[in-house]
Amino acid sequence: MASTTEKREKQPASEANGFRSQLPVAMFSRADFSVWSILKQCIGKELSKITMPVIFNEPLSFLQRITEYLEYAQLLRTAAQTDDPLLRMQYVAAFAVSSISSNWERIGKPFNPLLGETYELERRDMGFRMMSEQVSHHPPVSAFHVEGDSYSLNGSVLPKLRFWGKSVEITPKGTITLSLPKYNEVYTWQNVNCCIHNVIVGKLWVEHSGTMEIVNHPTKMKAVLNFKQCGWFGKDLHKVEGFIYGPRKQKLKALYGNWVLGLFAAEVNEFESASKPSSRDLSHSNSFTKQSGGTSTDDTEDDAQPTQSFGAYELDLPSQVCLWRAASRPSHSPKYFCFTSFAMTLNQLMDGQEAILPKTDSRLRPDIRLMEEGNIDGAAEQKNRLEEKQRAARKDRKKSKHEPTPLWFNQGTNQHTGGDDWIYNGHYFNRSWSACPDIF
Repeated sequence: MASTTEKREKQPASEANGFRSQLPVAMFSRADFSVWSILKQCIGKELSKITMPVIFNEPLSFLQRITEYLEYAQLLRTAAQTDDPLLRMQYVAAFAVSSISSNWERIGKPFNPLLGETYELERRDMGFRMMSEQVSHHPPVSAFHVEGDSYSLNGSVLPKLRFWGKSVEITPKGTITLSLPKYNEVYTWQNVNCCIHNVIVGKLWVEHSGTMEIVNHPTKMKAVLNFKQCGWFGKDLHKVEGFIYGPRKQKLKALYGNWVLGLFAAEVNEFESASKPSSRDLSHSNSFTKQSGGTSTDDTEDDAQPTQSFGAYELDLPSQVCLWRAASRPSHSPKYFCFTSFAMTLNQLMDGQEAILPKTDSRLRPDIRLMEEGNIDGAAEQKNRLEEKQRAARKDRKKSKHEPTPLWFNQGTNQHTGGDDWIYNGHYFNRSWSACPDIF
């Protein structure tokens, strides 16, 4: 195995509005590490219960990764200032799709948050502040609360990861709840499943698939979006399409696009006419190829990554309106875990910030900080120390029969869906940290 403490060229972090545009050092190479040596005993098992080497991680906590939902928070601000209820739903749907766009090409595993770990981000330029907390360890549950200048967003995520031989499937259980007070509206939805292909051999690639249903509870309007599986020829790679329905289940608007790149709205009749099989579809399918190093159709290559002309998802309909288009990633993104510009800033500790953050904030985790700085051996040592400390604390609680209680969320019922949820108690931004546990 190559040395993990070898010196690498340190990259100057250029600043824009105080936010860095890259990480302190370029990422290490994973070429000398065998994924199979770790995962071959994990087929069909729940991976969140298995300790993974730090080499598979990216330098962010899962709490910080959740924060990437907000990269396109402007869509919520727009929705909250739009008087047309149908157009509001279009922007809410665009936000729901955009919130997973940062997963494209992100194959590093975020660090599992420790029980009681928190993360806070205030972006006045983007019109929100948010906080999150790891409220449960077994099963792992992360809860978050966002206060926008004209909306609020709450949710919890219980990620379940399973390895199936050639792929890792991630099921992000949990409900997201959006409130728009100006219109007395509440929307809820759940994210769709994620699959990481070619875990053993080939180029890793990420796919989202499943049905996302976004419900406006007071009006009964809903958006139903189908995240398609790419298929053999890649025709549906990253494709999203669906409709907004009225309270009587009538189709009001078509939505289509690509969760990596953007989402469009158009009139229903135009979209349905354009979606019928035609020579146009055949020409599109011919523009897709398999990145398998050849033209073989051997079944062993069915997980190879398809490619496409990213303009193919744009139908150029007369009524087409672009609701959201993803920002380009910086050219140096592949050197930094394929982070977006927004993700580059999430573990940045600004001047004076440590004095106002609780000691449980993810930015203060030594293993993540060391990994970001390129000290992989040090990060591994600290990760092991923190995990041992967490196990010891759990044993002490078991002896004393004292169950930990989250500081900032209470377990309860989502009044809109009737399901179990974690409800923000409103106290975090009072900034009283005396009860914060010593977890780092």
